Amino acid sequence: MSSVRLNNVRKSFGAVNVIKGVDLDIGDKEFVVFVGPSGCGKSTLLRMIAGLETISGGDLEIGGKRMNDVDPSQRGIAMVFQTYALYPHMTVRENMGFALRFAKVPKDEIARLVDDAARILALGPLLDRYPKELSGGQRQRVAIGRAIVRNPEVFLFDEPLSNLDAELRVHMRIEIARLHKELQTTIIYVTHDQVEAMTLADKIVVLRDGLVEQTGRPLDLYDDPANQFVAGFIGSPKMNFIPASVVAKSPDGVTLALPQQGNVRLTLPITSAEMGEAVTLGVRPEHFAAAGMGGVDITVDVDVAEHLGTTSYVYARTDGDPLIIEREESRHETSAERITVSIDPARAYLFDKQGQRLR
Repeated sequence: MSSVRLNNVRKSFGAVNVIKGVDLDIGDKEFVVFVGPSGCGKSTLLRMIAGLETISGGDLEIGGKRMNDVDPSQRGIAMVFQTYALYPHMTVRENMGFALRFAKVPKDEIARLVDDAARILALGPLLDRYPKELSGGQRQRVAIGRAIVRNPEVFLFDEPLSNLDAELRVHMRIEIARLHKELQTTIIYVTHDQVEAMTLADKIVVLRDGLVEQTGRPLDLYDDPANQFVAGFIGSPKMNFIPASVVAKSPDGVTLALPQQGNVRLTLPITSAEMGEAVTLGVRPEHFAAAGMGGVDITVDVDVAEHLGTTSYVYARTDGDPLIIEREESRHETSAERITVSIDPARAYLFDKQGQRLR
């Protein structure tokens, strides 16, 4: 079993609390991604699981065994870092087998394990090259291969693609997803890129200020965010947020006024908001429709339109605040233009002043 459990895990550096009590269950063979803004504690949490940072409080279990005071080499984990950290004077074969040689594994067993990892990662033709003769993507595959040969119970990835260009990032995402499918082992992956999280994860853990904001499957977090922070972090482009106030309430829902749109009225089937409450309306870019399509129309000023073929992204403003609108096959918007779009009340979200979701 390669399950991982964190029970009220905390980390402090002196008087600074970095991880403030994390409870988390990671199942056997699950691909879990930690996401969050810089400084939220995701890499620190990963390093605590690896044993590279001590745990200030709480318990860490791997495979049902408490690991708080177990040496990193005895935890059954292998870690792939943001930097490749390859030895420049060693060939690919020697880099991949170095940890095994250090552990005094027999030479024939090292050769077999390195060859198996090279086959999985398509590194066979590169085994006798040196790191300086490899591309960035190839170096990262070598770093992953160095982890595979150890046959760990849990793989830890700390932003492994952040040093690659955009095309290589897409390619390596596919490679890592394929690797998980082939190896059938537990992977914990840290990234600030929510696109990586959405495309790779079985489960996403959203972190902010050392706490877990929400945990769930990628599309569950996308469709059902618990709060405004998660709603704004999961999704690319991110959700739009529009100031509003509650001006009427009935058993069927609430009516909002949108000050930026001359107090245009919008009724939502949400019952937990209170009369007079200042709230925030959330609308994803793809949930705007053409004017007159049955929703509530608003008018915006176009700043920039990005035409990407079948999809366009319109970057607009309403009374100075930015909006992003996704349009299918729209090639007509230009800057300094005003357009009218429609908000579908059934697909809108509502958040209170504290950023909590209203339902």
